[in-house]
Amino acid sequence: MGSMELGGSSSPSSKPAPALPATTPETEEERRKKLERYFKESDQRSFGGGSVGGTTPVDVHGRPIADLSKTGGWIAAFFIFGNEMTERMAYFGLAVNVVLFLFKVMHQPFTTSANVVNNFLGISQASSIIGGFIADAYLGRYWTIAIFTTLYLTGLTAITLCATMPVFTPSESHCDQLSLLLGVCESPKRWQLVYLYTVLYITAFGAAGIRPCVSSFGADQFDERSKNYKRHLDRFFNFFYLSVTFGAVAAFTLVVYIQMHHGWGAAFGVLAIAMGISNVVFFIGTPLYRHRLPGGSPLTRVAQVLVAAFHKRNVPFSNSELVGLYEVTGNHSAVKGSSKIAHTDDFRFLDKAALKTKEDGKDPNPWRLCTVTQVEEVKILIKILPVPSCTIMLGAVLTEFLTLSVQQAYTMNTYLGSLKLPVTCMPVFPGLSIFALLSLYYTAIVPMCRRITGHPRGLSQLQRVGIGLVLSILSVLWAGMFERYRRNYAVEHGFEFNFLKAMPHVSAYWLLIQYCLIGLAEVFCIVGLLEFLYQEAPDAMRSIASAYAAVAGGLGCFVATIINNIVEAVSPKLGSSQWLNRNINLGRFDYFYWLLTVLSVINFGVFLYAAKKYKYRDRPELESEKFEVNGQ
Repeated sequence: MGSMELGGSSSPSSKPAPALPATTPETEEERRKKLERYFKESDQRSFGGGSVGGTTPVDVHGRPIADLSKTGGWIAAFFIFGNEMTERMAYFGLAVNVVLFLFKVMHQPFTTSANVVNNFLGISQASSIIGGFIADAYLGRYWTIAIFTTLYLTGLTAITLCATMPVFTPSESHCDQLSLLLGVCESPKRWQLVYLYTVLYITAFGAAGIRPCVSSFGADQFDERSKNYKRHLDRFFNFFYLSVTFGAVAAFTLVVYIQMHHGWGAAFGVLAIAMGISNVVFFIGTPLYRHRLPGGSPLTRVAQVLVAAFHKRNVPFSNSELVGLYEVTGNHSAVKGSSKIAHTDDFRFLDKAALKTKEDGKDPNPWRLCTVTQVEEVKILIKILPVPSCTIMLGAVLTEFLTLSVQQAYTMNTYLGSLKLPVTCMPVFPGLSIFALLSLYYTAIVPMCRRITGHPRGLSQLQRVGIGLVLSILSVLWAGMFERYRRNYAVEHGFEFNFLKAMPHVSAYWLLIQYCLIGLAEVFCIVGLLEFLYQEAPDAMRSIASAYAAVAGGLGCFVATIINNIVEAVSPKLGSSQWLNRNINLGRFDYFYWLLTVLSVINFGVFLYAAKKYKYRDRPELESEKFEVNGQ
């Protein structure tokens, strides 16, 4: 394989400059230009029996697809929507029910139960990087989903057995409501807890494996050469999140109803059935799917760049032995499943991994010399990292709302006219706000935003993420204000020590404001983030990049646990009662919400800085998508 020097300016519209002889004395400016020459992307693909390279779609057997019109598109995407909807129903149904199952059936303290669920949510998201790695490196997205979704179903089936067969649970004799609250019910045997935690985390690992692959696999169904590609991609991610919301609403209503009227075994059994349906729907669509070839281990490529850059750290860019920046000749990248990537001037220390000197020879060692595309892959992974990192705080807020808002609702009147809504159904309202937003998004919100921003799709991806973070700040700010009112009312009307009784004149539907705000925050932020990661990521690393969003959510769960532990340790020393007191009327949830507000504001400031500094990948048509921090 040959090599080529990079020429011209970093602008895609620039023309290559003539090469400078290595032996000619160079000024600093000339040395700089030598390394900044524009590398023209040459991923010219041939379809219908041509070569398979770059991002060419293939069938499930890895063969090029002769007629793309018979595969992919919205029909294939709808099978993925159905798969995601039923899978999310199983996931959220398990998350919302397992806390009470651990507390009421396994007789675990409520704080322990909540931490177990936080860990379940955290592991199922944070470990999704493993699924992304396997998909990008070896199996591809389709086979990764197929394997992990089967593991997922196995875990849910085992949990159903635990809820159905008495041998897996402690005795219920002499265990009434008061005994549960006092913690004097019979404790589970050690092996019973080991079994439950094992199958619970097997389920979490199954969810982690498919999470980074499903959205990317769905986006793979659209042709990048189509003039409507960006519009299709924008709509796909919105509809994808709508399917997630449908599944969540079903979990918070149907599954909760089944548990209340038919017991734990039936509720978990429905989740296992939903996961089985998810598998069936996914496999039925197999003949319609377009696939992307896995590009080999992305972690190995990253390691090679770092090792090669370190090895040549002392080689100056002006070295007389310098041949140029190395790239394979021909139409395709050396990375299978990826197009070539233009050279950029960011993180120039990494460019040393692609510095070809005479000693590298004609057959270079990949741990001593990497291609420009390989180096640019690493640069991109580094450049996009701050954006999902700024959504960790949103994940923490969502996790806190999952438990704290429910505790608030237990002390309030949940009647809507003559209809009493179960407290565990309260999280359905963020989903309803998402339905309302998406139903108006293309008919009202996009045209209005287009007039303001001039952006063809109303808002860029980073602008949507930023709006989501602002809405999350407003949600916790309102939550603190309302909690202060609720607590003062409880103290003034004699409910201070009677936190198990609902206050008849304080409606739980005031919580809808914070629920709706966090729902809108989630859809703006997560949908914008998923689209951002898919479009900006290297072709052969899109699953790993999509995993960034899930990892951020998982870290948010762990951050929530850390914040809780710090507050529990520090708040009594501040001269006030325990902020997170089991008796919510004695605690100071309002202070806690305002602490989250302050942390969220700081996080948003970091995001503004990162968004302002970020430059979209080498795509001139996206220049208008720069985040308008200064309103310019």
